[in-house]
Amino acid sequence: MDVEKQTAEIWTTYGAHQLTVRPDLPEIERWDWGVTDTGPGIESLGDVEGLRILDLGSGVGRHAARLAALGADVTGVDASPTQHERAVTRYPNTPGLRFVCADAVAHLKDAAPYDLIYSVNGLPFLDPNRLLPALANAIRPGGRLVFSALHTNSPGAGPSTAVAPRPEILRLPGTDQTHPVHMWVLTTQLWEDLLVEHGLTLERATAIDAPQPDNQASYRLYEVRRPQRVPSRQRTGTPPPPRAFVGVGVIIHGPDGVLLGQYRRGTFELPGGSVEPGETFAEAAVRELHEEAGIVADVADTVVLGTLLARVGDIVRVTVPVLVTRWSGVPQQCEEAIGSWRVWPLDALPQPLFVPSAQCLTAWDPTLLIDHSPASFQAYTDPGHA
Repeated sequence: MDVEKQTAEIWTTYGAHQLTVRPDLPEIERWDWGVTDTGPGIESLGDVEGLRILDLGSGVGRHAARLAALGADVTGVDASPTQHERAVTRYPNTPGLRFVCADAVAHLKDAAPYDLIYSVNGLPFLDPNRLLPALANAIRPGGRLVFSALHTNSPGAGPSTAVAPRPEILRLPGTDQTHPVHMWVLTTQLWEDLLVEHGLTLERATAIDAPQPDNQASYRLYEVRRPQRVPSRQRTGTPPPPRAFVGVGVIIHGPDGVLLGQYRRGTFELPGGSVEPGETFAEAAVRELHEEAGIVADVADTVVLGTLLARVGDIVRVTVPVLVTRWSGVPQQCEEAIGSWRVWPLDALPQPLFVPSAQCLTAWDPTLLIDHSPASFQAYTDPGHA
């Protein structure tokens, strides 16, 4: 059985036990990240008033409720239906607080970006190679991730140098029953490497040690930020075939943002592609938009913005950004290579962007905070349907 699924089922057993016992848990006054009565505390989150916040692995919801009381807009997500039941039963009508029973990765992929995502010991129960790509794009540029993670368990087993789960023990409160739950217990350096790999910056890692001499438990509190600027990268390290390449990037911009799809190799891209012999740039844009995303537009409703000239290895690549001002249809996956079409806010673009798409977007709007390799842009003084 998949270890994540197995662990979720054990947490469901835990939640069912707590629903039966109904322990009298007080509201949180002192915020702890792993070990009771140790620092740091809630100050690690900063001023939360007015922020859109996600509690990842929210359990009974006491941490989320504390932040909602401070004026934050808080969503708690937990994959366990019994843990979710505990939360919605305890906090049925709390202003600024809602709970979602869902796989965290599925929720992150569909949710609007958050200003702050935090997790009190919940994040290490998920495979970081599955979680972090979705999590990075679910944080608004400039936003933060704060999470605690087990570093050394009570008997003294230290962290792993490989990205692999290991069994730890979960005890049902008030009983002798124990269950093995799989966790990713990793070194601080390995966590930092994983965060950097997915476009995040580790600002601080704080050790939190159990004060009892016979308890070797130790946690780490990770304070992470998504950079304000959105990075981009090539699809692969291999340049295009050695031939001239001319293509178009199609910009569909509405009140909620710009349309981007995810390529099978991970980059986020505008609709677009190569210009076929005999086509104008506007005609190529209309055709590619329909072939890739199923959206219909007319050449008369396009604006050819100019020409981008860039070099990739020994290849000169010419990309023409084309703005479509009116269209019809709903974005859908029409080709195997690219899909997951979604409108993204301009202040929360996903990462990594495909380099030509990044170049098209900054040619269209130079104020966008997007990093990409250099390209020479020649704007058309009288944009038409070239």
